Order: sequence, then C-alpha cells, then structure tokens
Amino acid sequence: MPADYHLHTPLCRHATGAPEAYARRALALGLPEIGFSDHSPMPQFFDDWRMLDHEFPLYLDSVDAARAACPTLPIRLGLEVDWLEGGQAWIDALAQRAPWDYLIGSVHYLGPWNFDNPAEIAHFSTCGTAEAWDRYWPLFAQAARSGCFDIMAHPDLIKKFGHRPPGDLHRYYEPAIQACLDGNVAIEINTAGLFKPVAECYPAPDFLRLAAAAGLPLTINSDAHAPEEVGRAFPQALALAAESGFTHLARFQHRQRRLVPLD
Repeated sequence: MPADYHLHTPLCRHATGAPEAYARRALALGLPEIGFSDHSPMPQFFDDWRMLDHEFPLYLDSVDAARAACPTLPIRLGLEVDWLEGGQAWIDALAQRAPWDYLIGSVHYLGPWNFDNPAEIAHFSTCGTAEAWDRYWPLFAQAARSGCFDIMAHPDLIKKFGHRPPGDLHRYYEPAIQACLDGNVAIEINTAGLFKPVAECYPAPDFLRLAAAAGLPLTINSDAHAPEEVGRAFPQALALAAESGFTHLARFQHRQRRLVPLD
C-alpha cells in the first residue's frame, strides 16, 4: 500500500474525525506512512472551508497528538495551499512557519469563482466549459512552476462535475506536465474523484500516461475528509498507476523526495 499524504482535519470545517482516528485507520489498512495536509489559513478571512490563521497552532498540535497516539506510524506534516495570483508572498511565509515534510499546491479558484463548490456549479453555464478549462490550466502551470510546492493536487480538478470541452485534451495536459517538470514537482492520483460526479480519479488516464512517459514523480492519495476515507480505492489507484507506466512512488520527509518501487 502507498503512503497517503492528502488528509484533512476538522479545522477545515468540512471534515470530521480527529487526526488520531485517521492514523488508526491507516494502521488498520497497513499503510506505511501518512501525512496531514489541511487547507492552509489565509492572511484574512477568505472562505469558510479552511482553518483560520489563529487556529494554525491547533493544527500543529493535532498532528503531534496523532503522532503520540500512534508512535509506530510515520506521520508527516504538510499543508494544502491554494494558488492565487499575487499570493506567493503569503505562501513563502507559510513555508517558514513549521517543519514541513511537504507542501501541496492546488487550484480551486478562477478569480472569485470557487469552481469546486457544488453551490457554484451554475457558473459553468455562465462561464462556459471551454473558458473554464482555458483559465484553469495556466493557473495550474503557474503553481507547478512556482517552486513553492512538492506535490500538485488533483491535477484536473476542473472536471469534477463532468465538464470537459470538446477535442483532444492533450492540449491542456502536455503544458501542465511540462510545468511540473520545470518546477520539479510531483503529482498525485487522487482517488476522491471516483466519488464525485465525474466518477474518475484525478487526473484522467490520458494525463497519467503522458506524465509517466515524461518521468513525473507520483503519489497516491485519498484526499480523506473522514477517517473511513483514508486509503480509499487504493488498490484501484495502484493498478491505474501501473497501467499508466509508473514504476515508483514518491515519499517525502523534510521536503526531500525519495522514490520507492511501485510494487
């Protein structure tokens, strides 16, 4: 089983279960290690699905509590950080606030539009699917090239509700993969997509085949928001990784990456 580095906590206001419960679930599944990467705070109130800045010490304490409760399980410390144009100074500051093992970059916003939010799905009709994709992928590439992150989360999250433009989608995938190579950043197979309207892992199989051919490092993560979601659909994700041509998975500690055989 792979490590699971994309785990949330109740501080993000849309997850349940203490970190200790996630760790105990990982032990029951036989995962070799896990990492928490809750949604990062912002310098001021931004939305209602992330920890507030004054809660940041509580996040660190909760991860330490999980480590104390499950001392045989390596538990890494991470953070999922939204890429917003003009926001790199805040990301640089976050990078200095804790002894991170990795930082995960993600794109959830196109300007003020949170395209990941089911309450805002109607905006796909207003904006148009092609325009949404045209706006999403350059932001993803900026984040990947920024040097801020170790892993890029759910690369094609823009497809979450099943919106895909017509034509060959390699025109989006290939520049994104090049950006990840330029930024020396890993990607993830995120199994949460299987349980969303798109009913497919992030990213799509075509993206994964191109990424494997390009030599991108890979992680497999659940994006768990409850303890029972830890390691969810990992056998399916492992098969997908192997079928796509990956032979190794990335592990992280102290923001250093190493590779372990996929099998």
